Amino acid sequence: RYWNSLSNLVASLLNSVRSIASLLLLLFLFIIIFSLLGMQLFGGKFNFDEMQTRRSTFDNFPQSLLTVFQILTGEDWNSVMYDGIMAYGGPSFPGMLVCIYFIILFICGNYILLNVFLAIAVDNLADAESLTSAQKEEEEEKERKKLARTASPEKKQEMEKTAVEEETKEEKIELKSITADGESPPATKINVDDYQPNENEEKSPYPTTEAPAEEDEEEPEMPVGPRPRPMSELHLKEKAVPMPDASAFFIFSPNNRFRVHCHRIVNDNIFTNLILFFILLSSISLAAEDPVRHLSFRNQILGNADYVFTSIFTLEIILKMTAYGAFLHKGSFCRNYFNILDLLVVSVSLISFGIQSSAINVVKILRVLRVLRPLRAINRAKGLKHVVQCVFVAIRTIGNIVIVTTLLQFMFACIGVQLFKGKLYSCTDSSKQTEAECRGYYITYKDGEVSQPMIQPRSWENSKFDFDNVLTAMMALFTVSTFEGWPELLYRSIDSHMEDVGPIYNHRVEISIFFIIYIIIIAFFMMNIFVGFVIVTFQEQGEQEYKNCELDKNQRQCVEYALKARPLRRYIPKNQYQYKVWYVVNSTYFEYLMFVLILLNTICLAMQHYGQSCMFKEAMNILNMLFTGLFTVEMVLKLIAFKPK
Repeated sequence: RYWNSLSNLVASLLNSVRSIASLLLLLFLFIIIFSLLGMQLFGGKFNFDEMQTRRSTFDNFPQSLLTVFQILTGEDWNSVMYDGIMAYGGPSFPGMLVCIYFIILFICGNYILLNVFLAIAVDNLADAESLTSAQKEEEEEKERKKLARTASPEKKQEMEKTAVEEETKEEKIELKSITADGESPPATKINVDDYQPNENEEKSPYPTTEAPAEEDEEEPEMPVGPRPRPMSELHLKEKAVPMPDASAFFIFSPNNRFRVHCHRIVNDNIFTNLILFFILLSSISLAAEDPVRHLSFRNQILGNADYVFTSIFTLEIILKMTAYGAFLHKGSFCRNYFNILDLLVVSVSLISFGIQSSAINVVKILRVLRVLRPLRAINRAKGLKHVVQCVFVAIRTIGNIVIVTTLLQFMFACIGVQLFKGKLYSCTDSSKQTEAECRGYYITYKDGEVSQPMIQPRSWENSKFDFDNVLTAMMALFTVSTFEGWPELLYRSIDSHMEDVGPIYNHRVEISIFFIIYIIIIAFFMMNIFVGFVIVTFQEQGEQEYKNCELDKNQRQCVEYALKARPLRRYIPKNQYQYKVWYVVNSTYFEYLMFVLILLNTICLAMQHYGQSCMFKEAMNILNMLFTGLFTVEMVLKLIAFKPK
């Protein structure tokens, strides 16, 4: 109630019950239809191997429902399909037709129907985030009003001035770039009018008489999708991080020649690329070490290379500390988290040189973290900036979803403890039902062969995942939510009888409702909430740079389209013979002819199989050469019509 973002998330989830109920009704009808169809196709036919008891069958309606639901989760569905193929005679003509049933069920159910949960999750999270942002804006407005009431007249004038300045700043688009050292330089402000296409790219849309239209230029890329490309993708020249005004190590002033030279070196692209190259080499050397023979010749060579790499990285840190200072003033080296990571990694490497213990040398693996440094150049790559921002924002704010999911997990775990505590024990000898009877030895047969008897001791064992307490129940339910091996726990729970008593086959089939409800709520819906949250966060980060822009999405898209629009060009040759070839190649009949040839070639390729006769193989080779010749003729005709350029 008092945690606004959490309460908004829960409220949006509760408001989506109507949509979820409609989807569940559709899902239930889908499962019933395929269950009834499975009973007609496979009812009583999974008994081809009498030595093995199969639980995923279609022998009755409840069992058919469970089998179809298991196929929807994707867990071990291929084994059920293989049993269906074997029920109709194996991988031959009639048996392979069974695959159609399972493929349609898996695609329509798993890929289409269950992904509607993801759509509902995205919709709910968007509502929750918009509600939270609206509440934050209301709180900020209240704070402004309180400050305005309590402020003196002079302060009110200052606040009005700052408000006017902020409004003028919002009229321009700010582009903040992350530089090589991870610092954010002053915002580079550009107007839309400044972004004009290059004059060299403008060409006449129609060919002139002096110069025929032989020079094909690539058509400009039109903005597609609901959101135009962000302005941060414009190729603007980035400036180096300015040198702080304070002195470095209390010795080098901002005007010191040596410090200026160090600043120029660390901001040079050649220096940055060279350091990244040595980071790659050091990572490869760590992977190439022999962990068994520490004194091998290879390790000695890599150890010497390690001294070189560490010396280079230490020199890099010294140069950067000289250029920006250590940590006392703003903009210094240690005021950035990436730089602290570099300093930590290099320090660990230096310390490891003086300690030869194998346990301490393990910390040298931290040096591999230096490969994260290319992330400082995220502002230079298209779209990477938004992806990284999305990841960090999602990690910071994903706690609400984790809390709700953990709460639901705890509730189901408590219910599971009440239903299954102490009931999942069994004896290795299935003829014994209690722990007191499960003593001594029993005879079993290897691979079901009566001629190979084996004597095994009886033991009273619990299930791999049990519900004896809340913690183990939460762990068991988490494995169920991942769909990994959950049918085994399901049937173990169905066979459960009483506490400290062995299982009875299909004793409580109705208990499967517990697992079905848990999978629908947790696995189908709540787990998709995580994916939906990343999608919503990515969309919000994409719109974040436009928060001060008065134009909406459609208006921005129209502006960008107007800036990038070019008239379409069509190449028409002047030569009459070339024009005839061009006319044939561009005709609809020619396209249809090539489409039919491609289709026939595909059919010929699909007809090849194992055990084909020599005559069939020779015919396929002739057809292959024929199609290759026809496609070569097509290529030659298009080269004549359009020319190589």
